[in-house]
Amino acid sequence: MKTIHNARYQALLDLLLEARSAAGMTQKELAVRLGRPQSFVSKTENAERRLDVIEFMDVCRGIGTDPYALLSKLDSMARL
Repeated sequence: MKTIHNARYQALLDLLLEARSAAGMTQKELAVRLGRPQSFVSKTENAERRLDVIEFMDVCRGIGTDPYALLSKLDSMARL
């Protein structure tokens, strides 16, 4: 199974989207912070492209969320 279609990867994307929404940030605003086109954020959130670990950390920091806390939350979800 490809990682992009893995349930844990989808949960990670859901957590990122939840964090962006909680920050009151649009895709366009995040894209500007990242220096990327809005389509980068859209394709990532819709699982059309896969984030590598560096991009994940950049996205978290762009949102203003702690990447380690987000991964810890993902790990807790996986243990349920």
